[in-house]
Amino acid sequence: MGMAAAEAQFHVLAVDDSVIDRKLIERLLKTSSYQVTTVDSGSKALEVLGWHEGNPDEAFLSPRNHQEVEVNLVITDYCMPGMTGYDLLKKMKESSILRDIPVVIMSSENVPSRINRCLEEGAEEFFLKPVRLSDVSKLKPHLMKSKCKENQKPENQENEESEESIEEAKAETETETEIQSQQQQTAQSNNNNNNKRKSMDEGLSQDRTRPRYNNGLTVMSN
Repeated sequence: MGMAAAEAQFHVLAVDDSVIDRKLIERLLKTSSYQVTTVDSGSKALEVLGWHEGNPDEAFLSPRNHQEVEVNLVITDYCMPGMTGYDLLKKMKESSILRDIPVVIMSSENVPSRINRCLEEGAEEFFLKPVRLSDVSKLKPHLMKSKCKENQKPENQENEESEESIEEAKAETETETEIQSQQQQTAQSNNNNNNKRKSMDEGLSQDRTRPRYNNGLTVMSN
């Protein structure tokens, strides 16, 4: 598989309220052979990702949000009306399903405090506009890292399922052992009761056959 074919497997979601900037980043990404989806707001980006306001961990579970190609990276403008790029970043990192998707922030303003805040929140890169082809080339390592995490998930799930099966087997064994122990105790108790009854019956039988003496006469008890 060639390099271009491999990169074409990566799907990038580009978010920018500016039509000009959105077209520019789309062209740069397609030039680098990435598949691209563009939206003009953070809320629409969350819709594409399948994020739900009530339960962010239900992302990708809604049938209408099942996509033929998963989003492997989100690149978003910082300053947007409504939901900023920073707000989008925070919502994604708060979701256990979306937090592993790399996020890159773009801005036309070089504000160190803003850059640091985004990086501390989990952004992979912070690009200054206008974005260049050399910037887009920096996305590859983050996409590869994201792909590796996706490939590791099935193995982790298999391990978790295996551990659950072992725990269930242990619980079943313990339950069976407990039942057998109770059955043995019940059987032992029944045996003890039977032995007591037998002893009592034998004692009564001996009393019936033992001779009784009355006024010097021997009287046999029937």
